[in-house]
Amino acid sequence: MEQKSVGYARQLGLFSGTMAVIGGIVGSGIFLNPAIVAARVGSTTLTLAAWTLGGVVALLGAFIFGELAARNPRVGGGYAYLRDSFGSLPAFLYGWALLLIMATGAIAAVAFTFASYIGVLFGISERFFPWLAAGAILALSALNYAGVRPAAWTQNVFTLLKLAALVVLILAGLLLTPDPSPASSTQHPVPSGFTAIFLALSTAFVPVLFAYGGWQQTNFIAEELIEPEKNLPRALVLGVLGVVVVYLLANLAYLKALGVDGLARSTAPAADTMSAVLGASGRSLISIGIVASTFGFLDLVIMVSPRVYQAMAADGLFFESFARLHPRHRTPGTAIVAQGVWASALLATRTYGQLLDYVTFADWIFFGTTAATLFIYRRRDGQKQSHGSFRLPGYPWTVLLFIVASAYVVIGSIRSNPVNALRGSLLLVAGVPAYLLWASRRRMRAGAPPK
Repeated sequence: MEQKSVGYARQLGLFSGTMAVIGGIVGSGIFLNPAIVAARVGSTTLTLAAWTLGGVVALLGAFIFGELAARNPRVGGGYAYLRDSFGSLPAFLYGWALLLIMATGAIAAVAFTFASYIGVLFGISERFFPWLAAGAILALSALNYAGVRPAAWTQNVFTLLKLAALVVLILAGLLLTPDPSPASSTQHPVPSGFTAIFLALSTAFVPVLFAYGGWQQTNFIAEELIEPEKNLPRALVLGVLGVVVVYLLANLAYLKALGVDGLARSTAPAADTMSAVLGASGRSLISIGIVASTFGFLDLVIMVSPRVYQAMAADGLFFESFARLHPRHRTPGTAIVAQGVWASALLATRTYGQLLDYVTFADWIFFGTTAATLFIYRRRDGQKQSHGSFRLPGYPWTVLLFIVASAYVVIGSIRSNPVNALRGSLLLVAGVPAYLLWASRRRMRAGAPPK
């Protein structure tokens, strides 16, 4: 019974919160996805437009989640907002998708990316990559088990390292490339007309917003931030603004060094840019940066996601052991261990990338739905907030715009791969009977007859 009374420790300030926001966004996407975007839109103008609009959407999301955090600074973030606004079923499905695929699949995929870059740098055989990836997962799980402070400081260090790598990339691409663009034309089709541009941008938005995604994860650890009502909204806005600036400059560097056609053809834009400017040493340098970036992202996802599973269990909708915090470390130890084991199992199956594709579209369904909870909070709470509390500018139009943008991404994701979207929907539907089972058990524990 003592363990159930243990609460989270408020140990993280504004700097750690901002680093968590940046670390949750910047993974491998900005090093790889610009090539996909350039290939889908076919022009420099539309490429930069896609990344600019994506930044606007991410910033809107940061403001929305900032007010949600100020109104409800509870562990679990989106899970807590969905539960309090729309009930336990959509909240459970969010946690279900997170544990089953979205968080654990991302952990497996990013861990393998980390291992592959480490392997190439040190000449390690490919057959050892899965072992390196599993080792990274288990090591970071152990670090997070030991407390949020060491995990957060590890996150801070690696976030600074990945930002340093991007700064080097940007400076090299913008300042050391001799010509503005090695190719002014593209062999990829350039859409013309409103409808064609609209559809092209909708498919480009999928990789753009995948690269911008992750800012919402810091809301998962609201109860471990000092003064979360103030510091979490600030961290969200500062972190997302910083990433938008860095991403736009990185794309300018890619376009200047490779041209839009070279960028569209590239399978590794960051490495190709550094190689074009600095040769083989440049490629090795950016590989080190990608190692730091993926390792930091891995630490962030392993740190924050178990807080959602713990919140689910505390609500009686998951295994009771997941609800308990370690009496000394004050971390959700069982949830962290289980997540590490499941992510390692997905790693062993080599299907994590495929599984992750199935539910990518669902991520933005939950983003849009979670944003809609602000309507509920505003109507229900009215003016209960103090005068100095964080509030979303432009309400309600900014919320509606974010929901429309989320729907736009979902439609683009379905258009680009309808089979994966169908499979992802089936994975979500599979969570309904699981919810009914846990809800029935909760009623029985409460002494109510099962329905």
